[in-house]
Amino acid sequence: MAKIEKASLTGVILLLCVACVPIDAKGKGGLVDGDGIGLIPAKDEKIFNVLTFGAKPDGKTDNVEAFMEAWRAACQNPGKSRLLVPAGVFAVSAIIFGGPCKATPPIVFQLSGTLKAVTDISMYASPEWLLFEDIKGLVIFGGGAVDGQGPKMWAMNDCKTNPSCSRLPSSIILNKVTDASVRRIASINPMGFHYFISQSSNIRMQRLRIIAPDSSPNTDGIHISQSDNVRIGRSAIETGDDCVGILQGSTRITINQVTCGPGHGISVGSLGKYADEEDVSGIQVKNCTLKGTDNGLRIKTWPFKPNVIPIRASGFLFQDIIMKDVKNPIIIDQEYCGGAKSCKMPPSKIRLSNVFFYNIKGTSRTPEAIDVKCSSAVPCDNVHFHDINLSAEQGGPTTAVCTNAKVNVAGPLMPPVKC
Repeated sequence: MAKIEKASLTGVILLLCVACVPIDAKGKGGLVDGDGIGLIPAKDEKIFNVLTFGAKPDGKTDNVEAFMEAWRAACQNPGKSRLLVPAGVFAVSAIIFGGPCKATPPIVFQLSGTLKAVTDISMYASPEWLLFEDIKGLVIFGGGAVDGQGPKMWAMNDCKTNPSCSRLPSSIILNKVTDASVRRIASINPMGFHYFISQSSNIRMQRLRIIAPDSSPNTDGIHISQSDNVRIGRSAIETGDDCVGILQGSTRITINQVTCGPGHGISVGSLGKYADEEDVSGIQVKNCTLKGTDNGLRIKTWPFKPNVIPIRASGFLFQDIIMKDVKNPIIIDQEYCGGAKSCKMPPSKIRLSNVFFYNIKGTSRTPEAIDVKCSSAVPCDNVHFHDINLSAEQGGPTTAVCTNAKVNVAGPLMPPVKC
């Protein structure tokens, strides 16, 4: 409970200063990043303020109907459109901001206030809270915040004991969205994931603040599946699960200048659990810092399942990473069993190849800093370790374990890796 209270206090401080992020781009509108959208609308841009549609910033009234009316008006406007959520606290239950839109892309969702989730679980027919769907050209920004009120909902999460559990709603979902920018938004205490990116492409996420206590269940920071060209940068993630989770069908994913911790690190997978999964390729993680996480950089696949067609996972670059007091800094685990220590199943048939670890430095909370367990059926191919320096938290050497992998090493290597 003390951890939750501490996180809540952090969230309050965040709400007060999230709009005070240094502005390092030019433009009269302020808060202008790569998409060119600022707080001051263009002269030919029509504003759809949710207050005009009856929304009440009292933090109690469910404003879902007012938000839906404002979105429909903005989406159907044949010109530049901006939906404005001004300062204030707006309660809202599950809502779909759906397209396709007639508005000139990108349609802008300016969140300058705070959205607070309604905590009646019966209001969520599916595990989504704020769903953006079937949109081409979208900007979500504004210095505001979304508060999932997770502490009031997490007791309903039974996924640790129930394999058939239902996920709690994610806070912000992009589904079938192309050409989108999400920036300068805070996500606090989600019911489920903070962000879920699915079947989307050309997504840029930057200057995000993501906060939940390390005890919060299944609160992935950014969860990516079946999406292409997703770029995450200049963000800070503190949560109870993976800071970034990269699932099947993900290609060309770039993570740069992200601070992660607490949390479960940056993970690829798990892969190979379900039928009809798609290949994963082109994953880059650079210039990141992991602090006090339960894992560092992790790739995980399930053992072979007869109903699952094996996929390929290739092209991984982990470069210029700082580890601070990280448990299990580098992991390749092809014997993953969803939390179980072991499972009696045939070896994985997912092919892992071209995995590069360059310039990884810092401290490990565990003596075993590198753990590579590849499949005996299809050994990992072309795994590189260059310039690795991971010492024990209290000083001294660390160790590495490696099985069933074709490994190349270069430069200083601590711990040494032999396979």
